[in-house]
Amino acid sequence: MATLYVTEFTDTYLDPYNHSFSMAKWPANQEQTVTIGAGSTQTATASKNNRMYVRLFTDTACGVEFGTNPTAGANSPRMAANSTEYFAVPQGQAYKVAVITP
Repeated sequence: MATLYVTEFTDTYLDPYNHSFSMAKWPANQEQTVTIGAGSTQTATASKNNRMYVRLFTDTACGVEFGTNPTAGANSPRMAANSTEYFAVPQGQAYKVAVITP
């Protein structure tokens, strides 16, 4: 069964001198999985935080879309099998991720 793993973060790492780094700050806010299939499938709604970063890992090639009610399709941005991507989600939005087999 092909799966998209979704991990939400509200912030990036800050060092003791308040320098921001391009890495997610653990612990994660929420983790969920979505089965990837021939039809578009959505995640649950992401938390409505001031800042939101989403880490996606897929174990198969897939197409993804973001939005308040997204539908992934044939022309959706692709992720390669066994790849990880980070995305920023707009502030205060109830965003979801939709995924489909290419």
